[in-house]
Amino acid sequence: MKLLIVVVLWAATLMAYAQTVYKCKADGKTTYSDAPCPAGADASTLEAPAAPPRDAAAATALRRQQKQADALEKERLKREERDERDAARVSQAAAVQRKKCDKLKLNKRWADEDARRATGQATEAARLRAQRAGEAMTLECPR
Repeated sequence: MKLLIVVVLWAATLMAYAQTVYKCKADGKTTYSDAPCPAGADASTLEAPAAPPRDAAAATALRRQQKQADALEKERLKREERDERDAARVSQAAAVQRKKCDKLKLNKRWADEDARRATGQATEAARLRAQRAGEAMTLECPR
């Protein structure tokens, strides 16, 4: 990664070499600019040094690093896609569990109502059904 930064900075400096610099003297002051000097100023042009020759090793290293970056990006996208699928699967499983718990709660409520209304010999059977519905709900829906 450090080498990539160095190569990019090196490429940026190449562009800086291609510009012309103007040296202007006016009223005893010297200024440097990329624009021509105003009228009445003593002007001279500074020659920019020639660009250094292209470094084949740096270009090869840059291509190699670009391939690595592309491979890492592809891997990251695959990982994100897999994480999204897993999250959707977990969300769907949670929705199924909530629906099941809601159904068990409803069955428990109905069994409790039946137990309260029951009379005579049906009272014990209704109470037992309500107890079992409560136990099933506790097992499936811990909270």
